[in-house]
Amino acid sequence: MTPATLSVSERMTDRHPVNPEPSDFEEHGHQRQLAGWTARLAMLAALAFSGYQIIVAAFHPFSSLVVRALHVSFLVMLIFVFYPARKGKSRSVVPWQDVLLALAGFSLGFYHFVFEADLIERAGDPNTTDLVIATLASVLVFEAARRVMGWALPLVCATFLAYAFFGQYLPLSIAHRGYGFDQIVSQLYLGSDGILGIPTLVSATYIFLFILFGTFLEHAGMIRLFNALALGLVGQAQGGPAKVAVISSGLMGTISGSGVANVLTVGQFTIPLMKRFGYTSVFAGAVEATSSMGGQIMPPVMGAVAFIMAETLNVPYADIVKAAVVPAALYYLTAFWMVHLEAGRLKLLGLSKEECPNPWLALKQHWYLALPLAVLVYMLFHGFTPMFSGMMGLALTAILILGTALATRISATALRYVFWVALGLGAASFAKWGIVPVLGVIVVLTLANAFVKGGHKTLHMMKMGLVDGAKQALGVGIACAIVGVIIGVLTLTGAASNFAGYILDIGQTSLFLSLLLTMIVCLLLGMGIPTIPNYIITSSIAAPALLKLGVPLIVSHMFVFYFGIMADLTPPVALAAFAAASIAKAPAMKIGFKATQIAIAGFVIPFMAVYDPALMMQGDPTIAAVVYIVFKATVAILLWGSAAVGYLWSALNMVERFLAAAAAFSLVVALPVTDEIGFAVGATFIIWHWLRSHRR
Repeated sequence: MTPATLSVSERMTDRHPVNPEPSDFEEHGHQRQLAGWTARLAMLAALAFSGYQIIVAAFHPFSSLVVRALHVSFLVMLIFVFYPARKGKSRSVVPWQDVLLALAGFSLGFYHFVFEADLIERAGDPNTTDLVIATLASVLVFEAARRVMGWALPLVCATFLAYAFFGQYLPLSIAHRGYGFDQIVSQLYLGSDGILGIPTLVSATYIFLFILFGTFLEHAGMIRLFNALALGLVGQAQGGPAKVAVISSGLMGTISGSGVANVLTVGQFTIPLMKRFGYTSVFAGAVEATSSMGGQIMPPVMGAVAFIMAETLNVPYADIVKAAVVPAALYYLTAFWMVHLEAGRLKLLGLSKEECPNPWLALKQHWYLALPLAVLVYMLFHGFTPMFSGMMGLALTAILILGTALATRISATALRYVFWVALGLGAASFAKWGIVPVLGVIVVLTLANAFVKGGHKTLHMMKMGLVDGAKQALGVGIACAIVGVIIGVLTLTGAASNFAGYILDIGQTSLFLSLLLTMIVCLLLGMGIPTIPNYIITSSIAAPALLKLGVPLIVSHMFVFYFGIMADLTPPVALAAFAAASIAKAPAMKIGFKATQIAIAGFVIPFMAVYDPALMMQGDPTIAAVVYIVFKATVAILLWGSAAVGYLWSALNMVERFLAAAAAFSLVVALPVTDEIGFAVGATFIIWHWLRSHRR
């Protein structure tokens, strides 16, 4: 069968698209395309990184500070191997100077490993060697971050570092008392408040495991299952291709921590499909960008910020997920509703029945792919730590991949059942003996795959999963490391209190203005830096002030997190829009503005949650209170979508659009009587428009 004769379902459920539209967009930096022995050495280094992280998760062989230092050393080494100093330079080989920098960066991480006890003894009084090592390590982290993230984040961190060195010369209102070189450099690297701070700890423990978990599930075929389910459930509906993009990207968000990666993965299928069925290139790109970025607020992974937030606030991970569930559902309801209305306005039909797979058949055939995700969610909500849960989810995924390769070689159905039962018992033995028996099962399955037909292909897939996971972790890991510079400076100087005081002063007059200022700061920071460092910076500065203004703790952190995500959709610098533009072949700015319109719930929901924390299930709300706020938010979303698109049952005139927008705005504003006004105006609009549409 030729590619031209493949059905949509066959093309959508294949891991690699048939004749995909090329995308030259790279989320992080410009990676080298290595070949030959250089590529093999780089692959070994990536495998060593993944192996180190798995050993740390399984056996905890080192102290926390050593784990962080070695994690950063691996990050720096691999970045200098995979990322050239400048775009277009040394794209196929690693020059000698980068080899030296990679070896130096890797070696410096062992300083804490060798001299940990000495560093503890002379804490606060570093010697010359300590300062030299800390300075070199800090410089290498800055350069590594520049290669991966560009100039924006290192410059922001450098500004804070300059404040630490020269802040005593600034006006009195923002000045500090002054600190010596040894104090600043020690804060940056030798202790646990700077580069080796909490963000790096979370990256070295939870985040890496969950990135690896998502990578393994992708290699196992989870994308195929997601696409088949989305196509089968909504492919035939009005505007089916766009709805497929929303659902598939939302499902993908449950296992992937990167919105831009979701665009580049799922968008290769969905954007051309939407264009083929009548959507404009701009709208197709905007739908995919919006849907993919929502993956960062979709439990259980939530773009890795959930783990940083839980560690920072010292609250159970389940509390973070509980606060995120309703807003995530409303976000995707908004995207789904907007594409439905756009399809109605343009009179776009869905796919034919023949082009859509049977979702229940797909689930029946590949249900086992969801087992590791189900186990992960169960463990996270039943008291297990994220690190142990992530390790078990990763181990079960490996067992699934290796075991499936063997099970397909067994012809008799009875033998297959015996095989899977035995495999399940072996994996379940962790309840009594911990992770060791699980790892033992993986070793046995690996050896078995080495001697069966097709087993080498499975082992190669596992190897590439480890390599891809290590490479995907570089951007997140180095962002967590360098943002520690800001955390260290804020901790040393107490500068966060100045901005927090400013927000508090405004909040005494208007809480809304304080929220608006915080939103603007998040959006401006997000123009140059990714979601994770954006959240870490703004939560350190603004979230404590919002807490003092009466905003619940988790809600205040969620507020800055959500607007950090929105920054990736908001022009002029919208990474998700640029990623979608590389596939849709449309202007990124137009895609960004359209995505902002589609994702309006992302701008409204955080404000609603501040004024009514029941939306995030905070403050011990009653069931009735949660139901009411969710109903109100849903009605506001439906009304806003109609006003923005200009369509409901038929095209809206200007008066109808004004009424719909006014009703939606009244439901969002938490003032006396505004809810009653909003429902009344909304009901008037719906009845009037229904009668006018049906008279036609």
